[in-house]
Amino acid sequence: MDDQISSTTPSYGFQHDDGEDEFRANKHVNSLMDEGEDFMKREAEANVPDEDEILDLAGGAKDALERHRSTLPRTEEPLLDFTEPEPSSTFKPEPEAVKPAPISAFGDATTKPTISEEKEEKTTVTPSKSKSCCSMVDLLYWRDLQRTGVVFGASLFLLLSLSVCSIISVISYVALALLSVTISFRIYKGILQAVQKSEDGHPFKMYLDKDVGISSELVHKYSDTALVHLNSLIKELRRLFLVEDLVDSLKFAVLMWILTYVGALFNGLTILILGLIGAFSWPVIYEKHQAQIDHYYGLVNKQIKDVLGKIQAKIPGAKPKTE
Repeated sequence: MDDQISSTTPSYGFQHDDGEDEFRANKHVNSLMDEGEDFMKREAEANVPDEDEILDLAGGAKDALERHRSTLPRTEEPLLDFTEPEPSSTFKPEPEAVKPAPISAFGDATTKPTISEEKEEKTTVTPSKSKSCCSMVDLLYWRDLQRTGVVFGASLFLLLSLSVCSIISVISYVALALLSVTISFRIYKGILQAVQKSEDGHPFKMYLDKDVGISSELVHKYSDTALVHLNSLIKELRRLFLVEDLVDSLKFAVLMWILTYVGALFNGLTILILGLIGAFSWPVIYEKHQAQIDHYYGLVNKQIKDVLGKIQAKIPGAKPKTE
């Protein structure tokens, strides 16, 4: 009876041992995969993926799974298929930061000026030149009556004095007049301060503190301008006296012949006085009667050109400049 029972009773112990081994293997595989997933999560959170460690862990899990497969029958399939994970490709290199321009010692970026800025710098007019031109125009057109009156009156008085007296006498009388005014004003201010017991100081202190020296830049500027005009005058006189153009030389000769009569009637100071009066009166007259003056000037200029054309046609060897 015992033999029958023992021979017919199935042996569940062997099957129980195989199932327990398989459970342990699966549990071991699952623990390895959990560790791999935890490691991958930590690496992803740190954003510093380490492919070598992931591959080593995956390789160990794969070896364990292969060893478990070898213990199973060939008809059974593996419970899990662990494939090698692909390396993470989410990492992107950061773009290089743009380097700022070098800063100079004065705090400004040392950048090269563009072509348009260089052109603008070249075409800009110096403020001193434009200011001087505007002041001269305002002076001749009587924009400021007080200033123009002082300049015109002083210049006219000086020229009239030179026409009557010698230049030494004029300089002496002008110096004595200025000294009498300044000395009288200085004594008057000194007495006034002594009576009022005030300490106003020197009455001409503001003018004494001013710098009245002539800078070398100003001297070079006007000397260069004068040199340019002098060179052009010398070249023009050479062209006229050496008869480079016959017509121009004849015009110059006629002008000199007319000036002989002008010199007989007026001296140099009279011409300067007339020129000064004309310089301060002609711009205002032309501004008021510009249309009539331009009309008559055009008629006179046309007549002069016709006469010069007839004279030039009669002179042998002279050709018009237009040809």
